[in-house]
Amino acid sequence: MTSGSENIFDELPGELLIWVLIVSEILVFGVGLIVFLSVRLTDPEGFAEAQNMLDRTGAGINTVILITSGYLAALACHWTRPAERARRRLALVGAAVLGSVFLWIKGSEFLAKSASGIVWDTHPFFNFYYMLTGFHAAHVIAGVLLLLVVAWRDHEGTTADAVAFWHMVDLVWVLLFPVIYLLQ
Repeated sequence: MTSGSENIFDELPGELLIWVLIVSEILVFGVGLIVFLSVRLTDPEGFAEAQNMLDRTGAGINTVILITSGYLAALACHWTRPAERARRRLALVGAAVLGSVFLWIKGSEFLAKSASGIVWDTHPFFNFYYMLTGFHAAHVIAGVLLLLVVAWRDHEGTTADAVAFWHMVDLVWVLLFPVIYLLQ
């Protein structure tokens, strides 16, 4: 007879270790957001002024891009039969391509800020902005590579792990976007 907690772990898609990674990454981003919000309390006007220098439209477009890529990744998990292999691979590649578009838009925003003299030490807001969104971008890069490797190698069970990681990347952005770009 198994305990209830073993059954919970048995129900998770993918391997347990990917979930340990995902939970730890969410905790790291969560702590970063809590610290950001705490420091924001010390200078709400300065943070609001700095935040108004961000490209909310680009960030909104990026949100739609990541949500759409997450949908494509989820489709890949539903196409499990051998006859659906080409669809599964195409969905994973599509999700990776959208992740690359996200990175291009984010990189363009970073370059525009830097070109206008707005760097990480311009204001504490930008320290957090570059740190949190840059760390997220690093996860997007890792996720894009993971999706492409899984699409290429296509071994049993790896799709669920890659998609779970990609959904973590989506979730983190869905938390970062309103806090960094919208919350006044």
